[in-house]
Amino acid sequence: MLAAPRELEPVARATGCVDRVLAAAGPGRSVPAALPRGVRAPHLAVNLHGRGPASHRLLAGLGPERLWGFRHPEVPDVRGPAWDPYEHERTRWCRLLRWYGLAADPDDVRIARPAGPGSPLPGAVVVHPGAQAASRRWPVDRFATVVRGVRRAGLPVLVTAGPGEAALARSVAEHAGLPPSAVVGGGDAGDGGIPFEELCALVADARCVVVGDTGLAHLATALGTRSVVLFGPVSPELWGPPGGGGPHSPHRALWHPGPGPEAARPGDPHGDRPDPRLLEITVDEVLDAVLALSASDAPAGRPGLFVEAASR
Repeated sequence: MLAAPRELEPVARATGCVDRVLAAAGPGRSVPAALPRGVRAPHLAVNLHGRGPASHRLLAGLGPERLWGFRHPEVPDVRGPAWDPYEHERTRWCRLLRWYGLAADPDDVRIARPAGPGSPLPGAVVVHPGAQAASRRWPVDRFATVVRGVRRAGLPVLVTAGPGEAALARSVAEHAGLPPSAVVGGGDAGDGGIPFEELCALVADARCVVVGDTGLAHLATALGTRSVVLFGPVSPELWGPPGGGGPHSPHRALWHPGPGPEAARPGDPHGDRPDPRLLEITVDEVLDAVLALSASDAPAGRPGLFVEAASR
């Protein structure tokens, strides 16, 4: 059983590891005030919501026989490993499980494509301009310029929109000279957007996905689809695709940390304006990466990451 926001249920089930999703969410990304009633005390509870202490206490309230989590001085009964704020997310949670004696591979991220109809435009370059926060949204005019370049190269393009992102996606399509039919998704805020099975088919059948540091980038990795991911304000060393591949990798993570060690530190991933490091990524960089991947014979399912990190 996994306690998570209700909208993540199809994603959780696609892993094949979850039998039941317990709908639980707090405002923003905070710890829920309580879990639904009627949940039996589990044999084992694993805290995947930070290092505590609120999340530790929430799970402890279920009365589990064992509670696994990172160490926190305010919850001394949880004797897990120390928290590392600069650790990659996948590595962090796998390290937690390994500390308790459970095998875990941070590169084991693949999911099976759900059964059902395929993409309306197989082989298209899928461009996703949205992200939950403005700090991770590359400008509309730059996305549109990339789309025009991709089309000049003879490749079809679809623009996807999450809930409430229809206007953003339509703007990219309009500026790029695409018809409205090239936009997929974009229901009202609170709407589920593209059904998960359809979104998986769209991504799985894509030639390449162009996206910021947001959920669709992780879905492309999970489905083995080539991707160009635009990073800022957070480094791909914390959230990037798996592996340590080279130029023949199926993923390109574009990132400009700037000079000096401080410039590589994470900014605010929930900020209200585009991060300066994100804005350092140029149209030519993105277009070159898309065209290189589109011409590549690298198997899309091979984990790998080629990070292009340039100083300003």
